[in-house]
Amino acid sequence: MDRNLPVNLGRVTEAASLASAKFLGQGDKNKADGAAVDAMRRMFDTLNIDGTVVIGEGEMDEAPMLYIGENIGRAIGSGLAIDIAVDPLDGTLSVANGLPNAISVVGVAPKGCLLHAPDTYMEKIAVGPKAKGSVDIHKSVKENIENVAKALHKDVDDITVVVLDRPRHDKLIKEIREAGARIKMISDGDVLGAISTCFDYTNVDILMGIGGAPEGVISAVALKCLGGEQQGILKPVTEEQKRRCIEMGADLEKVYTIDDMAKGNEMSFAATGVSYGELLQGVKYMENNTASTHTLILRLETGTIRFIESIHKLDKKPEYAK
Repeated sequence: MDRNLPVNLGRVTEAASLASAKFLGQGDKNKADGAAVDAMRRMFDTLNIDGTVVIGEGEMDEAPMLYIGENIGRAIGSGLAIDIAVDPLDGTLSVANGLPNAISVVGVAPKGCLLHAPDTYMEKIAVGPKAKGSVDIHKSVKENIENVAKALHKDVDDITVVVLDRPRHDKLIKEIREAGARIKMISDGDVLGAISTCFDYTNVDILMGIGGAPEGVISAVALKCLGGEQQGILKPVTEEQKRRCIEMGADLEKVYTIDDMAKGNEMSFAATGVSYGELLQGVKYMENNTASTHTLILRLETGTIRFIESIHKLDKKPEYAK
């Protein structure tokens, strides 16, 4: 895969973040998301790729752009053929309410290598590289926490589990507390929660709980680049979702491993902070019509992990950054 592609993906997520951060705390998640989608789509049009969206904003009749199956890039039919998984704004409610940890994310792999996940829920467990091989989604919460503690050479009461703050997780939260571990609740965006398990300074050891299946695929790209582990089981909650899963060839009994969700040894990932977080700083608008961004860029082939801090002169940017 083109070695310049990861950095160009960073430009894509920067554009989405610059556009959506304008709506921080303004109470309108749809405007924030729409701005991110539009900016991301415009930037993709500048890349010399033949891309197909496999994880996006929904089906063609649900989204005007970045919909599943859409071909994007300036070299359709002739350029590098890749699968693209996007979430222009992971954490729409966080942006609307002025809360931390919203990001813009993109993951790519050669065509046919990313799971076409249905838009339904997925039960997930994820850990970083130091705890790889220590979790099993079929084991109890207590067993998984104890095994991760052993792998990380920590006491159980020093283990931190990140969980989406949702009523469906009441039982999970109770079991984590009974096991003796710490809990970090997040209001939105479990992609960042999964990635955070790979960086010691975030003080997150495990992600547990039920989130979106599409987000699970995006997380898998990042975790694979970072050497982490993720397992997932699809959890449709309506008959329509079950039907959609079956139509897409999904197995409702299968434990999807990271290699099921992101196949092969060529993939790249980029994430840019929108609102402030422990892993990535948010967009900062500064004097003289400038703004700063903080971006994580990953490339599996070389194992490179880049953090890029950029200063943008917005009066010299195209419309997507204004």
